[in-house]
Amino acid sequence: MKGLPCPKGCPLSFEIVGGRVKYSGPRSPRTTRLAPKFQTHRLEFPAGLAGKRLDQALATLLPQYSRTRIQRWIEEGAVKIDGLVPRARDLVVGGAAATVEARIEANTGIAAEKLPLDIVHEDAAIIVLNKSPGVVVHPGAGNREHTLQNALLAHDKSLKKVPRAGLVHRIDKDTSGLLVVARTLAAHTALTAALQAHEVEREYLAVCVGAMTGGGTVNLAIGRHRTNRLKMTVRTDGREAVTHYRIERRFRAHTLTRVRLETGRTHQIRVHLAHVHYPLVGDPVYGGRRKLPAGATEELRTAIAEFPRQALHAARLSFLHPTSGKPVSYDAPLPDDLKRLLGALERDVGQGGR
Repeated sequence: MKGLPCPKGCPLSFEIVGGRVKYSGPRSPRTTRLAPKFQTHRLEFPAGLAGKRLDQALATLLPQYSRTRIQRWIEEGAVKIDGLVPRARDLVVGGAAATVEARIEANTGIAAEKLPLDIVHEDAAIIVLNKSPGVVVHPGAGNREHTLQNALLAHDKSLKKVPRAGLVHRIDKDTSGLLVVARTLAAHTALTAALQAHEVEREYLAVCVGAMTGGGTVNLAIGRHRTNRLKMTVRTDGREAVTHYRIERRFRAHTLTRVRLETGRTHQIRVHLAHVHYPLVGDPVYGGRRKLPAGATEELRTAIAEFPRQALHAARLSFLHPTSGKPVSYDAPLPDDLKRLLGALERDVGQGGR
């Protein structure tokens, strides 16, 4: 029996097959699952790439994607060579045809929010931002809204097609200063590679507890704390971390320090400077006890006691522009809270007899 209307006038029809009722017709929109739409690249390997590993050859032909991303697509079966699923280490044959399904997940789970952005520079490839203290960079547990990523998606809708809305590095919530955002996949790939190759120069200004006698370098690996999972610590089995620091201005019991990173580990500056006994003023995790010079002014006592965050500011960012290849450099002025802190330290020097 075929083509009979289903009970109660619903839009389905049914037929009896083997004594069972089999329904057919349109599905409810709530149960319809649409496959994600990805861009598909169709290309042919030139003779000059013959004999190369597949992942290397594809990274050459598709420079907007990182080799790591291409390797993942190969493992997922998103790459086919002459209709067959290959391995990343397979060698390329000249003239072979390839299809690559570029599986870039859109930032669909992150809501766009109209939030203020302090844009230092903007062009077709990048945005350079000066982040205010207290702003979270990426959404996470307990911080799904009001983050920098939410604001970027509202500022430029096309960023939903770039991983993490184009953010290629981050700074802590309570650190202020510069971040670079990639507006295209090609710029994202180039900047990510530059960071991994230590070709992005990042300079910070930090107010440390203690009067330094000279600058130096901390070359100590950093890893997760063994008992407190919210902290990082110096560990021999951690990841390589290199921090250079020098004195900008020495006060009676504090130092304004310029810090340059070679690597970008979580909490790296905070961990390294605390390890060499110069923790950051206001750091709630690594700062230890507050220290004041003998006879400190009341203004300085109040400024130190009430400083609301780690005294750290990403002041300068330098790199090769991902499109032009030319060196670019950007600076961000000190935020008001750090200016007030440094003013109190300076006036304490004058009133402390030095």
